[in-house]
Amino acid sequence: MGMIGRRLSRMATAVVAAILSVSLASCGQATQDNRTQITVWSWEPSMGKVISRFEKANPDIKVNWTNISGYNNLNTAIQDGYGTPDVAQIEYYALPQYAVSGQLLDLTDRLGSDYANFYTGGTWASVQLAGRIYGLPMDSGPMGFFYNDDIFTQAGVDATQIRTWDDYYEAAKKLKDIGVYIAADAGDGSFYDAMIWLAGGQPFHTSTDGKTVTIDLEHDAGTQRFTEFWQRMIDEGLVDTASATWSDRWKTRVGNGTIASVFMGAWMPSLLLANVPGAAGLWRVTTMPTYDGQPANAESGGSALTVLQLTRKPDAAYRFVDFAAHDAQGISARVAGGAFPADYATLNSESFLDKTTITNDDGIEIPYFGGQKFNRVLSEAAEDVSVGYQYLPFEVYARSDFESTVGKSYKWTSDFQAYQLRQADIDLGRKDGNGKPLQPLADPGKKISLEAGLAQWQKDLKEYGFNQGFTIK
Repeated sequence: MGMIGRRLSRMATAVVAAILSVSLASCGQATQDNRTQITVWSWEPSMGKVISRFEKANPDIKVNWTNISGYNNLNTAIQDGYGTPDVAQIEYYALPQYAVSGQLLDLTDRLGSDYANFYTGGTWASVQLAGRIYGLPMDSGPMGFFYNDDIFTQAGVDATQIRTWDDYYEAAKKLKDIGVYIAADAGDGSFYDAMIWLAGGQPFHTSTDGKTVTIDLEHDAGTQRFTEFWQRMIDEGLVDTASATWSDRWKTRVGNGTIASVFMGAWMPSLLLANVPGAAGLWRVTTMPTYDGQPANAESGGSALTVLQLTRKPDAAYRFVDFAAHDAQGISARVAGGAFPADYATLNSESFLDKTTITNDDGIEIPYFGGQKFNRVLSEAAEDVSVGYQYLPFEVYARSDFESTVGKSYKWTSDFQAYQLRQADIDLGRKDGNGKPLQPLADPGKKISLEAGLAQWQKDLKEYGFNQGFTIK
């Protein structure tokens, strides 16, 4: 090799060495992230925006977000003892179950004096167990009476004048006259719990130490009040008991007006737009009717951000929770994404109260409620939520068991209604698709009432609670 060749060779070697040196240095820099890393499990769509703002305000912390919902994965991680998040989004109804079993960090001593008055009463009560705080409210689910104004007008009903359950019952009969159900309920434990709460019921109580649980579905006044009313509605065929909420059948019927209204949490507007876009402009929302017409309300849904007891980084984890649920930057990011706030400041802000549109996935503002300032109604509803209701410390199990106990009553009603319709068609001499005489359906047998279902539910809950080590009364 000549001199020039040797020089080129040495230059090439030097260039390669320099490139490798820079590349290795870059790799080294990429892996040398000295920030404290925490993991957050949350299904909140706006969490990415929250994290971006948090990391900018807290440059010493890096947040790893896993978009996940349901409690099976969380339970498995806790049982295995590894892979658990530092921060987890947990619904209000499920929070006591994790708090009483010692899975959540007690945040009480980390909070400032303003926190109790910062959040709405219902959400603040929902993050407490035995006077201790185990999470910060993320969002709120005060119930609203969402209705298809076009269908109600056709039936000659002004939903804004429905104040009592008797008013609601009379409206349901008018809607039935035009072939429409005022509501659908195929046996949903979360709905039943919320309506018991609305009725002033308090069937569940947990002692201060979290070890003694009282279950009294059979004698609690609010439980009995709602059960008696709802049984009447079901018996008279005013409720669609065959359409489970969020099922394809339910979406179709809500979309075509066969189901004309729903009692649901304040997070419902964005979900109505997502699931029933064709009804945009037809729907409105008003306050919940109550047993006696007096202002009262309950929470339906909603969740908190919690810190897991197993975390090795409790300070960093709490800083994130506080930012997402108490700092104006975190709250505004979530509200912009469609969350219904849990704090008074946002609930009372003019920009929130005057909103008349919902943003769809394409960023288009949709006047789903026909120009109504729907947040004003829902914000007022939040102020009426009572704070005496308690969830069971094993509510996740309870709601699952509801389907196999009280749910039997709904199944019987649905089968009985189908049986009656078939008999009527047979009496009229109607044929099937092949021109043959219709055959009768199986007789559903003896009536299964809601009361009977509640008695079985209570029996199951007491047995389960006892087997989990609670003292049951």
